[in-house]
Amino acid sequence: MNKEEYKKLTPEEESVIVNKETEKPFSGKYDDFYEQGTYICKRCGAELYRSENKFDAHCGWPSFDDAILGAIKQTPDADGERTEIICNNCGAHLGHAFTGEKMTDKNTRFCVNSISMDFIPDENHNMKTIYFAGGCFWGVEYHFQNLDGVIETEVGYMGGTNKAPTYEQVSTGTTGYAETLKVIYNESKINFEKLVKLFFEIHDFTQINRQGPDIGEQYRSVIFYTTNEQGEISEKIINLLKE
Repeated sequence: MNKEEYKKLTPEEESVIVNKETEKPFSGKYDDFYEQGTYICKRCGAELYRSENKFDAHCGWPSFDDAILGAIKQTPDADGERTEIICNNCGAHLGHAFTGEKMTDKNTRFCVNSISMDFIPDENHNMKTIYFAGGCFWGVEYHFQNLDGVIETEVGYMGGTNKAPTYEQVSTGTTGYAETLKVIYNESKINFEKLVKLFFEIHDFTQINRQGPDIGEQYRSVIFYTTNEQGEISEKIINLLKE
């Protein structure tokens, strides 16, 4: 996911996620919250923590004794004493890590600002989103919209910088935007690899800034992934196609 595609933050969210401030204790949405599901980064949507690793540390902030593998990065805090935790995908400030407190068997406490996270209940956990750009978005949508396991499709533009581009602006081929299809799918019914393979079957990714008679950078081939796993699978298939 490019920086341009990060969720637009409110001033309050930005103060914590970008400027590394701390929300008031006992004020956050997820402090006294114990539903089953996954906590994700508020800014980029990357999965961070599972509910089974959450515990009540009586500190006023959501606490976890483990994180999803590869989801977070620990770095020395600017105060020179604590250890900061950030989203490994986008660098969003999450909170701080503490060890040696013996609150759980893992002896680790990730103290996280509620405002830095969103929550996905387990019943919605299988729903994933991917964005494909490969020529005219109506043509791409035709091949995906009726697939078993695809919940919803929507056409739009991604990859540029100016806000709310019009069709006329994108058609100039100078905005950086690509005609893009958003696909929401249930990964328990259709796996991501099948979606990627179909994407490469319906267009020629070797053509640069065009698809057939449609010419311009808005028709370029791009996959805007939303999880690291999607990115790894996409890279694997692209490398196989290049052999």
